[in-house]
Amino acid sequence: MNTPAKLTGFVAAVAAVFGIALLVGATVGPVEEQTEDPTASAHDAGHGNGTVTGSAAETPAVEEIPGGLMTYRNGYALALAETDLESGEGRNLTFAINGPGGAPVTDFDVTHDKELHLIAVRRDFTGFQHVHPVLDENTGIWSVDVDLTPGTWRVFTDFTPTGGESLTLGTDLAVAGEFVPAAPQADNRTATVDDYEVTLDGDLSSGSDAMLTLTVSKDGRPLTDLQPYLGAYGHLVALRGGDLAYLHVHPDGTPGDGTTRPGPEVVFHTSVPSAGTYHLYLDFQHDGVVRTAAFTLTAGGTGEVQPGSGAHGDHSHSGR
Repeated sequence: MNTPAKLTGFVAAVAAVFGIALLVGATVGPVEEQTEDPTASAHDAGHGNGTVTGSAAETPAVEEIPGGLMTYRNGYALALAETDLESGEGRNLTFAINGPGGAPVTDFDVTHDKELHLIAVRRDFTGFQHVHPVLDENTGIWSVDVDLTPGTWRVFTDFTPTGGESLTLGTDLAVAGEFVPAAPQADNRTATVDDYEVTLDGDLSSGSDAMLTLTVSKDGRPLTDLQPYLGAYGHLVALRGGDLAYLHVHPDGTPGDGTTRPGPEVVFHTSVPSAGTYHLYLDFQHDGVVRTAAFTLTAGGTGEVQPGSGAHGDHSHSGR
C-alpha cells in the first residue's frame, strides 16, 4: 500500500495531467452547457484557471438536449488524460469524472450492475464497444482497454454520481493513422453475428414512444436460454446520425422476476427527439459470450431531420 507521501505526490501528478485535459471542454464536436453568457462555451468559462466553472443555478435548463452531446453538465465534467491515442488493440484509455468542486468523483451508484458504462464508437458508427472501466478509488481515475482504428472516435460515459442524477457525458478522441471511412449504412432490421441472427421489429417516430422487439436465433432456432447481461437479457444503445446524440433505451422486465422470459424476444422502449437516422447496438449474452448486433433505422415524424443525418454526415467534424 502507498505511503501518504507517495500517494500525495501521485495525486498531484494526476491533477496536473487532468488540469490540461478536457476539463475546459472538448475542442470539437460536443455542445457545451452554457453559462450566463449564452454565446460562451464551457471552454471559455473555465479557460482562465483550467477548470470548468458555473453552477446549475447559473445555467438555463437543458433537459431537452439528449445525452452525450456535452463534455460538461450539471457541474460534472468528463476529462480524458489524453485526447489522442495510437491505433491498435488494447489501447489504454484513462479519464476522470470531475465534480462540481473540480476534484475527481469517487462515489457512484450502481446502475445496470455497474458504476459506470463506457461506450466507444468511431464517428462513422463502426467499432462499437461497450466496456466497464476500473476505478482507482484513491485517485478517482478510471482506466480501460479499447480497440481503436484510425479516425475520430466518440467516447461516452454513462453514470450516476452518488446523490446526483444520471448523466451521459461525451467527448471526442483522435486516433492517429490513415482514416478509411466505412460505407454509409442503409436501414437494416436483420443482423448476423457469428452463428446468431437478430431481427428487429418496431418503428421510430419523433414525438412518440416506440416499442422495439429484438428476436435472437441461432442456426435458425429461436433462443430461449439467453443469459442476463447488465441486469437484463439485452442492453440496447441508440445513437442519432450526424451528432451521435446518445439515447437511453429501457428493457422490459428483469431476469428472475417470474414473468420475463430469457428469449427469444427482448423488448425495449425509447423515444427519439427528431426525425432522421438512428444507429442501434444490441448487446446480448449466450453461452457465456457477449455479442453485439447493429441496426440502422430511419425515424419519421414531425421533428426536423438533423443536418447530415446519414452515417457520414459529420465528417466535416473530423471524422464517437
